[in-house]
Amino acid sequence: MINKNSIVYIVDDDDLVCRSIERLLRSANYQTKTFTSAQDFLNIEFYERPGCLILDVTMPGFSGLEVQETLLSLDISLPIIFITGHASVPMTVRAMKGGAINFLEKPFDQCELIDELEKAIQLDRQVTQREKELSIVKANIGLLTPRENEVYKLVITGKLNKQIAAELGVCEKTIKVHRARVMGKLRVKSLAELVHLSDSLAITSFNLMHIHQQA
Repeated sequence: MINKNSIVYIVDDDDLVCRSIERLLRSANYQTKTFTSAQDFLNIEFYERPGCLILDVTMPGFSGLEVQETLLSLDISLPIIFITGHASVPMTVRAMKGGAINFLEKPFDQCELIDELEKAIQLDRQVTQREKELSIVKANIGLLTPRENEVYKLVITGKLNKQIAAELGVCEKTIKVHRARVMGKLRVKSLAELVHLSDSLAITSFNLMHIHQQA
């Protein structure tokens, strides 16, 4: 199934190639935007929606690899499928290390391109959703006062209220108040949920870093 909210960017200095890929993808119900200049593509605004970039490697001005590096420097995690008529091993290795989904040589198989495209958009959809969830959790943690943040970090280590109170030099009743506020701001009802939230935050942050390297 094709997500109508997704978009595929096609960047190739050969207008015939752009139009050929565009026709193929539109016949498969993809929304597309084509560019025959890497600079024109980099000048657009990127919105929060699942997508993919089909990118020619060898172009005048900015090369495909330079476009990839520019997107990475801007923290834009758009999945990339490279296409080229003259692939070399160093070129392929550099692209894949930069997180490319695949590297297809022209003339490429149309079915293979569609398959890779579906994988790329699904991956981008997952990354987008995880980033939104991570953003909400971070925003909630940002609501904590400095003292509440201290209590939060000690609570998730499994320490009891009286232990936290002794460590921070306050009475246990004060810790109970801070703990209740922490749980309210983070929208959890139990210690187990609080620990799970903390673990999920760490795991999600790690996985997003890993996915960005792979996508």
